[in-house]
Amino acid sequence: MLRMGLTGGIGAGKSTVAKELVELGAVIVDSDVVAREIVAPGSEGLAELVDAFGEDILQPDGTLDRPALAAKAFASEDARAVLNAITHPRVGRRTAELVAAAPDDAVVVQDIPLLVEGGMAPAFHLVAVVHADETERIRRLVELRGMPEADARARIAAQATEEQRREVADVWLDNTGDQQVLVEQVRTLWNDRLVPFEKNLRTGTVVGVDPVLVPAREEWHRQAQRLIARLALAAGGAAKRIDHVGSTAVPGLAAVDVIDLQITVGDLAAADALAPALAAAGFPGIDDVVTDEPKPSYGAGGETDPAVWEMRLHGSADPGRPARVAVRVDGWPAQQFALLLRDWLFAVDTARREYADLKADAATEAAQKSDPAEAAATYAALKAPWFDRAHHRAWEWAESTGWSA
Repeated sequence: MLRMGLTGGIGAGKSTVAKELVELGAVIVDSDVVAREIVAPGSEGLAELVDAFGEDILQPDGTLDRPALAAKAFASEDARAVLNAITHPRVGRRTAELVAAAPDDAVVVQDIPLLVEGGMAPAFHLVAVVHADETERIRRLVELRGMPEADARARIAAQATEEQRREVADVWLDNTGDQQVLVEQVRTLWNDRLVPFEKNLRTGTVVGVDPVLVPAREEWHRQAQRLIARLALAAGGAAKRIDHVGSTAVPGLAAVDVIDLQITVGDLAAADALAPALAAAGFPGIDDVVTDEPKPSYGAGGETDPAVWEMRLHGSADPGRPARVAVRVDGWPAQQFALLLRDWLFAVDTARREYADLKADAATEAAQKSDPAEAAATYAALKAPWFDRAHHRAWEWAESTGWSA
């Protein structure tokens, strides 16, 4: 099962996206619908609200008078806490029931207006944000919903900013123009990303990437931070730290479009114990890789004992964002070198340019191979001797600068 969070500002067009996703086959869980359901007439939730805030929060027909409740519940922090204590657990339980009732191969889309404000993004395999320019949103609210312009502006101002939404958006659906353009974006998302992502999750399949270099991209950092947030939630206290490493972590360095991440744990048993949670979060294990290549011993950071180079490797199941996640033991040489190499390449221009040239040559050679596996092996093999030398040079730099992980 794939779970995607869907959000967007008021008037952005979230309902249009949700409707199209339902037609394509998604299971929609609408948080607004759930919130109304748990305080429907006859419900325990409504009864508790009446006990807490009084009979005058009811309309004559017994339904909840939402403005009357809001006037009382938002009058103080204590009153708001009472409201949240009554409603939030019920919304959570009902949402969990609806998600659990979906088929194992479902794409479940949770429509949550305040997903960003509530810090819920890491709980989903993907987050899609529906966006429209503020001017267009105000026009829709005024002309289509009959909302006074001042109220429309106030509602928009009270929600997350565009920048805050971009921070969590794996998918950005622009609905400023023609609605049919939005529909086509949704269909492409469904066919090219959601359906294959769900299948990869269910089958434990990691997305492969050909060794083709692309220019450095500013969005790599933001994408890495989103993945780190998901991994942190999945790993819990077992992760001592999670870092963006590899070429995509070095600004300005061309790279194969794969985000490399490292989870640092206390021991290999902890790494093995994390495997089910990481797979459920969208990062199945790559079982045939259990060690890094030992580097020559040069003193600081150098160990040739194969046992201390063991690790566990996972990869992203998301065809829209390939990633590799190495789970390494705190203080072991490969764990240290992954952090050191990133910082050394960032700090030393000559090393960065040298590595960039090497990768370009290796990618050119790999491109001559018709078999993807052979191309990847060629790319890695051509870089390996340089890494042996870089290991020594990077540690010399670390000693001379006082670097520490």
